[in-house]
Amino acid sequence: MASPPRTFKKGASNLVSSQMGAEVRASDAALIERISQRDETALAALYDRYAAMLSSVLNRILRDNQASEEILQDIFFQLWRRPSQFDASRGSLPGWLLVIARNRAISRLRRHNPAAGDELGENSVVLPVNIESAVAQKQLLDRVKRALDGLPAEQRAAVELAYFEGLTHSEIAARTGDPLGTVKTRLRSAVETLKRTLHRAAS
Repeated sequence: MASPPRTFKKGASNLVSSQMGAEVRASDAALIERISQRDETALAALYDRYAAMLSSVLNRILRDNQASEEILQDIFFQLWRRPSQFDASRGSLPGWLLVIARNRAISRLRRHNPAAGDELGENSVVLPVNIESAVAQKQLLDRVKRALDGLPAEQRAAVELAYFEGLTHSEIAARTGDPLGTVKTRLRSAVETLKRTLHRAAS
C-alpha cells in the first residue's frame, strides 16, 4: 500500500498536476474512487481543484496563514486516509470539504477566542450546490455578489465586515459605532435573507 503523502503542493513534482487534461475532466466521484485505490495523482487533482477555495475560507476565519495551511494539509491527509468518509448521496465533495474546513477553523478559533468561534458558527450559510468546476465556482460567486447587492446597505456592510474581514460582532460594533444588539440583529437578518436567496438560486 502506498504511504499517504504528508504535504501537498500545487503542481508538486511528486504529484502529477491536475492541469493534465485527464485530471481536469475527471469527476470528483472518479477521483475519490482512484484515491481509494491509493492513486496519488487523483489526490493531487482534487488538491489543485479545491485547495485555493478552502484556503480562502480558512484564512478568512483564522487570519493566520500557518494555522490555515496546517488545517488544509490535515483535510487532504484525511481524504487520502479515509476517502470512504465522503458520502456522495449526502452532498457534493466541495460542500463536504468546506464544512470540514469551517468546523476545524472554528474549533481552533474557539480554543483561543471562544466568543468569536461561537459567532462564526452561528452565522453560517451552507449551499446545496455542486461547485466541481471552475465555471460553477464562478457562477456561485456571481450569485453571492448579487445576493449581497440585494441587501440593505447596513446589513451588507455588517456581512462584509464579518465574512470578508473576519471581525467579531463586538469588533463590528466598535468599527461602525452601532450598538452590539443592532449588529447582531443585522447579521442574523442578512444571513437568513442570503440563505433564502441562494437556496432559491441553487434549486
